[in-house]
Amino acid sequence: MHYVGSVGNPNNSTRPRKEKRLTYVLNDSDDTKHCAGINCLAVLKSESSDESDFIFTGSRDGKLRRWALSVDAAACSATFESHLDWVNDAVLVGDSTLVSCSSDTTLKTWNALSTGTCTRTLCQHSDYVTCLAAAEKNSNIVASGGLGGEVFIWDIEAALASAAKCNDAMDVDTSNCVNGSGNLLPMTRLRTIGSSNSISMQTQTEGYIPVAAKGHKESVYALAMNEGGTLLVSGGTEKVVRVWDPRSGSKTMKLKGHTDNIRALLLDSTGRFCLSGSSDSMLRLWDLGQQRCVHSYAVHTDSVWALASNSTFSHVYSGGRDSSLYLTDLHTRESILLSTGEQPILQMALHDDSIWVASTDSSVHRWPAEVCNPQKIFQRGNSFLAGNLSFSRARVSLEGSTPAPEYKQPTLTIPGIPAIVRHEVLNNKRHVLTKDTSGSVKLWEITKGVAIEDYGKVPFDEKKEELFEMVSIPAWFTVDTRLGCLSVHLDTPQCFSAELYSQELNIVDKPEDDKINLARETLKGLLAHWMRKRKQRMGTSISANGELSSENEIGTRSLSHSDVEVDGSSENEAVVYPPFEFSIVSPPSIITEGTLGGPWRKKITDLDGTEDDKDFPWWCLDCVLNNQLPPRENTKCSFYLYPSESSNVQILTQGKLSAPRILKIHKVINYVIEKMVLDKPLDSGNAQGSFPPGIAGSNLQNQTAGDDSFRSGFKPWQKLRPSIEILCNNQILPPEMSLATVRAYIWKKTEDLALNYRVIHGR
Repeated sequence: MHYVGSVGNPNNSTRPRKEKRLTYVLNDSDDTKHCAGINCLAVLKSESSDESDFIFTGSRDGKLRRWALSVDAAACSATFESHLDWVNDAVLVGDSTLVSCSSDTTLKTWNALSTGTCTRTLCQHSDYVTCLAAAEKNSNIVASGGLGGEVFIWDIEAALASAAKCNDAMDVDTSNCVNGSGNLLPMTRLRTIGSSNSISMQTQTEGYIPVAAKGHKESVYALAMNEGGTLLVSGGTEKVVRVWDPRSGSKTMKLKGHTDNIRALLLDSTGRFCLSGSSDSMLRLWDLGQQRCVHSYAVHTDSVWALASNSTFSHVYSGGRDSSLYLTDLHTRESILLSTGEQPILQMALHDDSIWVASTDSSVHRWPAEVCNPQKIFQRGNSFLAGNLSFSRARVSLEGSTPAPEYKQPTLTIPGIPAIVRHEVLNNKRHVLTKDTSGSVKLWEITKGVAIEDYGKVPFDEKKEELFEMVSIPAWFTVDTRLGCLSVHLDTPQCFSAELYSQELNIVDKPEDDKINLARETLKGLLAHWMRKRKQRMGTSISANGELSSENEIGTRSLSHSDVEVDGSSENEAVVYPPFEFSIVSPPSIITEGTLGGPWRKKITDLDGTEDDKDFPWWCLDCVLNNQLPPRENTKCSFYLYPSESSNVQILTQGKLSAPRILKIHKVINYVIEKMVLDKPLDSGNAQGSFPPGIAGSNLQNQTAGDDSFRSGFKPWQKLRPSIEILCNNQILPPEMSLATVRAYIWKKTEDLALNYRVIHGR
C-alpha cells in the first residue's frame, strides 16, 4: 500500500491507494494460434456458396479468433484481442455482431467480419461471466450469467445505439450510474478497444441498462434461449433449472432433479423441451409444459459439460470431463460413442454434417456427425441403451466394457500451441524457464519478450539446476501462466528495485559501470512504438493556445503530487538498448489501466500515440517521459571491512561502510588498495585521490563519478599492486561477485555483512 497526495486536496493530505499495475503478455512467434484451452465455439454460415464459412473460437488465452473454413483447411483471418482474462463464451447475433464474455467480468461486442474491432464493452457483472445465450430469430437478444449469481438480458442493438449517443455526449455528468440490480454505481466507463483503433471512452449515463433476472443465489454456469427470445433457462451450482421470461426478467418455474452443478442447457425451437447436462454425469430431458423431467440418460462416466442437438431436437451430441463425444437418440435412448480424446470437452458446434469439438487443449477438432441423418451412425451397430441412473455407466466403465469409438481420427484439426503449465524465474531475474503441456522446455528472456532457447523435451528440474547462477538480484517482477503464456506483472515501486551495470548487460554504448534499472529500460522497450507515434503526433498537433504541446505535459499533469526521485544514472534517452528490444513480429500485449478509464489490453504495436495518463499508470509515464523513479528501499548494502587474522596490514576505516547492492568485489579490492598506497589513487585519471564510486562510510564521502581505472581494456584487478583478496566467512570472493550475492549465498546472516581483506603479494 502506497500513500499518495490527493489531487484537489488543498492540505495535500495522504491517503492509502493501491497503484495500478502494468502487465505485459508474451506471445508466441506464431501468433495466429491459441495457446490455451478453447472454451467456446460459434459458426457463421456464409450467404453465398462462393464465400467461406467461419468458425469463431474463444480461448483461455483471452483472445478470440476467426477461422475461414474450407473442405480440408482452416485459416486464421482475424484475432479479437481486448479481454483481460479467459474468454468463456461467445454467440453471434444480427448480421455480423459477435458477443463474448470473460472472466474479466465484462461482455464485449465485436464486428465479426472486421479485423478485430471491439465495438463496445458492457460492464454489469460483479464476477466472472461464464455463459451466454442468444435468440436465433430475435437476433438482438442475448442473456449472460456468471459466478455472482446474476443473469442479465441484453438488447444488443439498443446497447450499441446508446454507445453512439454517449460518444456524442462526452461532457454529460457521470457522477452516478445504476447497475442492473438497481444499485448506484460509481462512474463507469465503457471502453472501445480494437486492434486497429485507439482507446476511447464512453460514459454510461445515457447508456443501456439490461434486464436483470433475479433469483439465483449461487453461481450460474449454463444458459439457453428459444428462437424467439421469449423463454430463458438457467442452471448452476444450485442444481436446479430455472425458467425465466427474458422480456421482464421474471421467473416462471424451477425444476429439480440433478444432484450436482448444471453445466449445459439446450432448448428446442418451440421452447417446450429442455435438455440439461450436469456434473452428476446425467442428461435430463424436461417437459416445461408439464414442469417435470420426462427422461434421464446415463451416457457419460463423468461430468457433462457440453451439448448440441440437431434441428429437430431428436438427437443430442454430448461431451464432458470423460473426454468422450456421444450421440444419443432421445426417443429410443440409444447411445453411441463417436470419439474419445485426451482432454475434457468444453464446447461443441454443429457445422453442416460435422461437429467441431473444443477442449482444454488449445486445438479444435472436426469430427463426422451425420447431423442431417444421425440414424446412419446407429445403423452401423456398437450402440448401447442409456440407463436411468448415473452409477450404471460408471459400473460399465469400471468393468472395462466401454464401447469402441466410431471414429478414430478427426477430419480436420485447427492446431494450437501447447500451453505453458510450469515456470521458474531464474536467479538472474531476466530469464524464465517454462514447460508446456507437450513437455517442451524453453528459456524466455523477460526484458525482450522472446524465447531464446528451446531445449525440447528434457527434465525441467535438471535443466533448472543446470542454469543455476549464484547471483542475487531483487525480484522486480512477478509471473503467472493463467493465460497459457507468460504474463509479466510490474508493480511500483518494487519493479524499480533491480539494477545491473551496463557491462553485465553487454551494452557497448554506455560506460561499463553505469547503472541500468531493469524495469525502466523494459518500459522504454515496451513503449518504444508508442513513444514514436506520440512524437509524430506532437510534431503536428498544436494546443488550444497556439503553442506546441510540451514534451512532459502528461507527466506534469498527473504526477505533481507524487514523491519521485530522478534517476541520475543517465539522461532521459529515447534509445532502446539491445537487451530491451521487444519483437515486432510477435509483440507482447499490454494489460493495464490509467487514472480515469477501466483496464484494457492491446499489442504494443497497436498503440497509436493518443494514449495518455487516462490510459497508463502515472508511474509508468513518469518513468518513461520524465526519467523519474519512485523512492526505492534496500538499494544499499551495509558492511564492515576488517583485515583478516593472518594480515599484518591495516587500513584506516571507521565504522560501517555503505555501497550499492550491485557493487562488485573488485571495487572493494580497489578501495582497499587505494587506502593502502598512502591514500593515493592507482591511476593518474583519478587525480584528487577519491575512492571508488559507490562506497561510503563514516569518514568517506559518497562517490558518484565513474572510476577511470576500470575503463581500460584490462581487467581492473589485473592492474592492482599489491594484490588483495577479499574474504567472507573465510571464503575467497570472486572479483565479479556483487555485495548482494555475497550476503545471500556466503554471509547468510541477518546482521550487517562483514568482509575481510588480505595481501597476497606486493611489488
